[in-house]
Amino acid sequence: MHAFTTQNPNRMAPTVILEPAGGCLCDQPVHIAVRGLAPEQPVTLRSVLRDEKGALFRAHARYRADSHGELDLARTPALGGSFSGLEPMGLLWAMEPDRPFWRLIKRDVQTPFVVELEVLDGHEPDGGQRLARAVHERHFMAPGVRRVPVREGRVRATLFLPPGTGPFPGIIDLFGIGSGLLEYRASLLAGKGFAVMALAYNNYEDLPKDMDIIHLEYFEEAVTYLLSHPQVRTTTTGRASSMPERPPNACRRTGRRSPRSSATQRQATILSLLTSHCVRLP
Repeated sequence: MHAFTTQNPNRMAPTVILEPAGGCLCDQPVHIAVRGLAPEQPVTLRSVLRDEKGALFRAHARYRADSHGELDLARTPALGGSFSGLEPMGLLWAMEPDRPFWRLIKRDVQTPFVVELEVLDGHEPDGGQRLARAVHERHFMAPGVRRVPVREGRVRATLFLPPGTGPFPGIIDLFGIGSGLLEYRASLLAGKGFAVMALAYNNYEDLPKDMDIIHLEYFEEAVTYLLSHPQVRTTTTGRASSMPERPPNACRRTGRRSPRSSATQRQATILSLLTSHCVRLP
C-alpha cells in the first residue's frame, strides 16, 4: 500500500477531470476521469449530494488505475461498491439517501444540484486519504429557457419557454396525485424546443387537497390557456404524465383546431387525454 501513496516528485498530483467542466444539464452525461495516480493504484471514488431538504445522497465505487496512472470511468469497470462493471455514470445514478425511502426531487429548478466527487486512496470500506476532489453541477434549465408562473383563472402552473420567439410545440406535464407542482421535467423539456406547462391539479396553493372528484373543466381551462399563448402552436398539444398506470408511450399528441373550438370538442379532447390509463375516473 505504501508504494501507491509515496509521493513521486516527477508525477503530477491526482486530479479529477470532468467533461463538460463545471456542470451540465441534469439529463446530459458527464465524463469522469482521474489523472496523476500511481500505476495500478487502487482507489475509491465517492459522490455526495445534499438535496434541498438537507438529506444526503451517496455512492462509491472501487477502481484500479491503469499502467499510466490514469482512470477513465468510460473505459474502466468498477470492482465493487454501490455498483460494479462498466458504468460511466454510476456515481450519479447509484446514489442512495441516508434517510429510508427518501426520494431525490428537485423543487427549485432555477438552482442546480451540486455533486461533490472525491478520490480516496485504497479500497478501505471507510475510505482512505483523500487524493483529489471536484464539484459538478447538475442544472435543470438550459441557457435562455424562460420560466413563467401561471395564475390564470383557476389554473395553477408554470410555463417554460425555449429561447426564441416560436411558436413551439406545446406539452402539458402532469405528475401523480399529491405531487403538487413539480417543474424539473418541464424545465428540461423546454431546453429541447418545447413549450411545456407544468400543471398542478391538487395539493398546491388553493387547489383541492384530495382528488375525490376530478373536474375536467380545470384541465380544459389549462389546455385553452396553453393553446392561446402566442408562442405555442395551436395545431397540436401533448401531455407528459407520470400518473398511476400510465402507458409506455406516455407522451401523446392530440389534434386541436383552435382555442375557439366548441366546448364539446374541447371536452372530448381533455377526456381522451385524461382517461388513457392516467387518471382514474369515478
